[in-house]
Amino acid sequence: MPKTIRNQFDKYLTYEKLLEAHNKARKGKNRKPELIKFNLKQEEYIMWLYLQLKNGTYHHGGYVEFYVTEPKLRRIEKSRYIDRIVHTWLVNNFLIKGFVSQFIPTSFACLKGKGMHRAAFCVQDFMKKAKRKWNDYYIIKTDVAHYFDSIDKSILLKILQRKIKDHKLIWLIKEILYAQKRGKGIEIGNYTSQIFANIYLNEVDQYIKHELKVKYYVRYLDDSILIVQNKEEAKTKLELIRQYLRENLELELNDKTQIFKGKQGVNFCGYKINEYRMKIRDRGKRKLKLKVKKLQEKVKNGEISSIEAKRYLAGHIGYVKWANIYNLSNKLFYIEKDFNNKKLGINRRGEFFC
Repeated sequence: MPKTIRNQFDKYLTYEKLLEAHNKARKGKNRKPELIKFNLKQEEYIMWLYLQLKNGTYHHGGYVEFYVTEPKLRRIEKSRYIDRIVHTWLVNNFLIKGFVSQFIPTSFACLKGKGMHRAAFCVQDFMKKAKRKWNDYYIIKTDVAHYFDSIDKSILLKILQRKIKDHKLIWLIKEILYAQKRGKGIEIGNYTSQIFANIYLNEVDQYIKHELKVKYYVRYLDDSILIVQNKEEAKTKLELIRQYLRENLELELNDKTQIFKGKQGVNFCGYKINEYRMKIRDRGKRKLKLKVKKLQEKVKNGEISSIEAKRYLAGHIGYVKWANIYNLSNKLFYIEKDFNNKKLGINRRGEFFC
């Protein structure tokens, strides 16, 4: 995609592209009542959506609010399914193609081919390099306070408009951003919110890499790790980052932000990391065991099949595998449950069996 996005809205607005977005948006949700109803009149609904977008009469619907407790208490705002098709169409055809290439290589959240374990590997690699280069080094760990609720929509829109010169796309983005009538905050439950959150913090990524010249820098959503030579440099750079976030993005760092010696290791993306070992945090182990227990109950009650349970849990087990590769003590982390009279377990290599 060119440096700026111009006159692309009508090019990608086709029945086929909306159908493609529908097929992606519905993955893993076909049993939901909303999806069952939609699929009965799929062609009719998608054609209606096509005409609404083409004629500029589309209006984003409201949200249903609910709360989740893992990994912490969060308010989730769920949009109508037909709006989620629009989100998917916008992200896949414009936002990913237009913005991801501008991201720094060490931004790892919500991007294909990246993820938490790769972010952790990168931090460990940077720690090894810092050890060889300086012997002693310091880590700055930052965390943005109430990140999704603090994103300023007007600032985000200005960032997007530097790249997007298509007035129809800007109209659609405004429809999504301002469906909730508040000046700050984007909805955690939206597919668009993941990429919007990355685009927003890409501003500080560029500042840290190109203005502050920090070589060893990793970000996973609103959590970041910077590795520098000494404590004085760490304090100076942290203060400059605070100032940049406050003045340019209206964000604040929370009290989890800290500076410490590299030899202490660092907790990041669910791992306890030092130069030569990467372990799963005890909290992560407890949560995984609890998930297995809950899935076992659902299978026993006939709510889901054992195959679906395995498929759901496989994503959570991925990070176990990567940690055990680097666990020099080779301590066995083993979970065993009975799904439909079958054993579900994780061996020391993180392999899934039943």
